[in-house]
Order: sequence, then C-alpha cells, then structure tokens
Amino acid sequence: MRQVTRRHALLTFGALTLAAACSTAEEKPPAAAKGAAMEGYGVGKTFKAPQQLTFPILHNIHPAYPVKDDWLFWSELTKRTNVKLQTTLIPFSDYDQKKGLLIGAGQAPLIVPKMYPGQEVPYIASGVLLPVSDYVEQMPNFMDKVAKWQLQADLDSLRQNDGKYYVLPGLHEKVWSDYSFAVRTDILEELGLQVPKTWDDFHAMLKAMKEKYPDEYPFSDRWGIPTPGGAFLQQLGNAYGTNAGWNFANGRPVFWDAAAGTFIFTGTMPQYKQTVEYAAALVKEGLMDPESFTQKDDAANAKFTSGKSFVISSNAQSLVNDYRKGLAESVPKATVVKIPVPIGPMGETRTGLRTENGIVLMAKAKDDPNFSALLQFVDWLFYSDEGQLFAKWGVEGVTYTKDAAGKITPAKDVDMVGLNPGAPKHLQKDFGFGNGVFAYGGTTQLLQTTFSEEELEFQNVMNARQNRPVPPPAPLDELEQEQATLWETPLKDHVQQNTLNFILGKRDLAEWDAYAKELEGKNLAAYVDLINKAHARFKEKHG
Repeated sequence: MRQVTRRHALLTFGALTLAAACSTAEEKPPAAAKGAAMEGYGVGKTFKAPQQLTFPILHNIHPAYPVKDDWLFWSELTKRTNVKLQTTLIPFSDYDQKKGLLIGAGQAPLIVPKMYPGQEVPYIASGVLLPVSDYVEQMPNFMDKVAKWQLQADLDSLRQNDGKYYVLPGLHEKVWSDYSFAVRTDILEELGLQVPKTWDDFHAMLKAMKEKYPDEYPFSDRWGIPTPGGAFLQQLGNAYGTNAGWNFANGRPVFWDAAAGTFIFTGTMPQYKQTVEYAAALVKEGLMDPESFTQKDDAANAKFTSGKSFVISSNAQSLVNDYRKGLAESVPKATVVKIPVPIGPMGETRTGLRTENGIVLMAKAKDDPNFSALLQFVDWLFYSDEGQLFAKWGVEGVTYTKDAAGKITPAKDVDMVGLNPGAPKHLQKDFGFGNGVFAYGGTTQLLQTTFSEEELEFQNVMNARQNRPVPPPAPLDELEQEQATLWETPLKDHVQQNTLNFILGKRDLAEWDAYAKELEGKNLAAYVDLINKAHARFKEKHG
C-alpha cells in the first residue's frame, strides 16, 4: 500500500533564505545519476523501473474527490511502472500557501504538481528548485511533443533571467477555450432573440431581457472573488485587445504591443478603458448586477438557478453540474447553453497559451541515486500518450471502453462529468482517475474525450478563431525582481481598485486622465522601463 504522510512543520517555517545564486545558461549541468533508470526508454515505450521505487509527491485533497488509499490509480500505477508515490497531503483551500512554505523551506517532496507559471519565481534565487530545462533531453515524450506541436515559443515564455525554465508545464496540442457565458435559451426564444455573436449583440440581449423583466438584473455573475469581475472582464478584455480580470490579476501589469515591439502598461491602455466603459454601461443601465464583482459563487449560482438572472459566466463543468442541475429543480422548463465567447474589436481571434500549470522538481532531486528514473517516470506519466490516457481514463475494460474508431466512453457503471448519469461509480471519486494533480495536457483528441456533443460544437467554433502571438519573455534578475515587486503591487492594486470604482459608478469615467496620472506617480514609467530592459537583455543574450 502506498504511504500517506503529512508534514508537521507547515506552520513553523521561518523567512525564506535567498542566498544561493542560479547557475548561468552557459553552465553545463552535472550528469544525472542513472540508478534504476530504464534501459532503452523512449517515445512509445512504457516506463517500468527495473526495481521498485518510491517517489515523494505533493498532493492536494480536492473536495470533489478526496484522496482514498484504495483508488485503482495507485495500484495500477505501481503495476505498470514499478513506482509507488509517497504523498504529502494538503487541503485544496490551503494548497498554494502551504506549497509555497514547503518549497521555500526546502522541505517539499521531490515532485510538486499544480504549479502555475510565475509561482516559481520567488524561489529561483535560493536554488531550491531544479532548472528542469537542463534535463529535458532525458524526457523523450516531453521533447517529442514540444517539437511536434511547435511549442518552443510557449516554453520560452517560461524562461528566467538565466535562460532556464523551472516549471514543466502541461502541454496542449492546441489552445483550449473553456470559459464563456451560460445563457437561458428559453428566455431568448420567448423574446425572439438569437444567441449573441458580438459584444454589441450581448448588450442588446441583456437590454431586451431587462425590458421584459424590469425588476431583475439579467446578468448576475460569479467568480468575482478574489478578483472582481475575474472571468467576465478577462473575456471582455480579450475582445478589446488587453488584459483584464484574471488575465490582469495573475500576470504582470504590462501588455506586449507587437506592432511597436515593446511592453506598455495595461491599466492605461485605450483598450483597457474601453473594457471598463463597456462593463460600466451594463451596470449603469441595470443590465448587470453590481454585486457580480463582490458576491460569492453560491450567491450568483442561486440567483441564476432560481430564475432571478438569465446570464452567468460558465465553463463546461459548471454548465452541467451547477446550472442545469439547479434549474431542473427550480425552473424545470428552463434551457441553458454555453455560448461561444462574443466577438469584439479584435475580431475572430483568441488569446491563450498551449501550456498550463505543471510541476516543479526540487533541486535535491538531482542528488537522488534514481534521478534519471524519476525524470523518466515524470516524462511517461505526464507527457506520454499512454501515461496521459491512463491518468485521465484509467484501465480499459474497467473504467472505460474504446471502440474500433478509438472513441472513448466511460464503462457502463462509471460516470464522468455527466457522460453516464446515474452510474453507481464515479471515475474521480471511486477510482482516482481524471485527477487534476496528474491529468492535464495532451492531444486535442484526448482532451475532447470528456466533452459532450454540445461542448464539441462550442470547441469547433472557438478552434476556428485565430490565435494571437505569445508575448516574448522579459525575465528579471533577483534584484530587479525585488524592485519590480515593490512597484508592481501598488500599481496593480490601484488599477483594480479604480477599475471596480469606475464600473460601479463610484468614480466618474471623466476622471480617467486623473487616474492615469495617479499611476504615473506610482513609478509606472520606471516599472515599464525595467520590463522592457529585461526583454531587450534577454533577446540580446538568448535570441
């Protein structure tokens, strides 16, 4: 049986020590220890260690499918690879915080999943993280997908000042669009309206709904905490050609101006102002619930499923699990779909990377006698076609079946994302497959195995849109990062606070120029100059 442990020092870690310097890009990494590495391992071959190994890994406890010792995932993984995973369990709600504490103290397990690009930056200078780019040549499946899917530009966006990257991201064959808006189509039919194609259509739809139901807010949104308007403003900002909502909150407050070949400050872009003006108009006209930017998800969901609102942000899972189930109980005649993201001034384009959250390896892993085997194991589980199918769907004939054309369906007694409603067992809860710690990335075909026909139609529309270029890297050195953080925090806070105030009418949009000057007084120019110099330096040094 796999060993499950908890760290006892989670709340006792002191300040991080930032003393060790990273190696330069020109330095040759030390040769990895062979240990129990598999001879002849490569693309198309199942990794199996010549002797049983145990690798420690961090694992969150997802509330939707809490970890069980008897999951088939664990025993089947060991059967196939001769590897047992020793897990350090952390509650889902505390994962990011305690993950950071463990990494900073140098006491995290060798494998740390669910690491979002950017989260690794504070720990690079201390030397506790492995510069995995030095070792990916020992990961044939990873290298194969990077080459086959032309992902080099996406990987370059992860590189740090030393030219290396420290996160092994999930790799997608194509950009994946999931978030959009759920709309009550029975209300559209009642009003004689079509599904909106543009943001102008979206506004007109809400206006018609308000005229018919003047006492209600047609649009009452979720995902407004901790980032006000997180999902909604992200989609709207993309349409105007800027970063807003989640895109603004989770990245640097700069935007790559491809035409000018320079980074500019996001929160003062004309496109950002247009995004704010659109949202402010919805609130002012009573089309959007002002509580959308501060209410908890449960409150927003309750308004939608009780029939008090008709539009809400959505992804594929929320559409099925939250909205349709709730409406079936409260408004049984209601129908709802997830519409393609409305089109704005940027036309039929979309943003997005083909990389997602991934894993980091602790630097101490390179001293493990089975380091090469560890790299092979990670490569097989997270990047091989076989490993990704296993992590996502499990064991053929037990948890899923595959027809002659290769179409995958859950076994008759197994459900997954509503594909087999009423089945007595659940792929994630009862077997441990489809677990977000292990199952992400892969071919578009694999990604779409969990999609309904309806979701496939949505994906076909979104996949027909042109992908915008990936911004180039602009990594900072240790001292620059410290300075950037001192400037960045008040800049981002001021943008987000005033974005909300403008949208809610607490500050007049006529004061936009004054707002921009306030940002200038918070070292805006110096911050942008720092980022552009870092970009120029990286380009000169690494091409």
